[in-house]
Amino acid sequence: MEKEVHELLRQSIDLELAIARLYSLFHDTYEEDDDFWWQLAIEERNHAALLRNEVKNHKEHGSLPENLLATDLKAVREAIEYVEHLITTFTASPCSRTEALQTAYKIENSIGEIHFQEFMERRSCSLGDELFKQLNQDDKDHAERILQYMFSQGLKP
Repeated sequence: MEKEVHELLRQSIDLELAIARLYSLFHDTYEEDDDFWWQLAIEERNHAALLRNEVKNHKEHGSLPENLLATDLKAVREAIEYVEHLITTFTASPCSRTEALQTAYKIENSIGEIHFQEFMERRSCSLGDELFKQLNQDDKDHAERILQYMFSQGLKP
């Protein structure tokens, strides 16, 4: 069980960092949206940093905030592969601005990201949960923020 939790943490960190890389590519490509993409990329890196801290806490104390991670390791790995594929494809042939936003919206509704959002929205059961949420308070609702940004720019989701 410990090995599975550690692997889920590691893969979840890898997913957050892959998403941050993709958003950084979008930042470099879409000048009109560079602040938006930069903020999301930073927040994804922050998610990875918080999860890295949880690795340390888990090693020292043997506990994690309850329901922090997706439980389907295969789905998390598939999400990483999907994002890595998007990075490769985008690097070779950038998509349109609208497609980039639609892709980000899809990613933010994927297994690893939606699970993170659900954790952030649920009622806290422990001090550890509450502390994690407070550290990450401003780095949530990515899917909703992407959707609202698209509307504000006159783009269709």
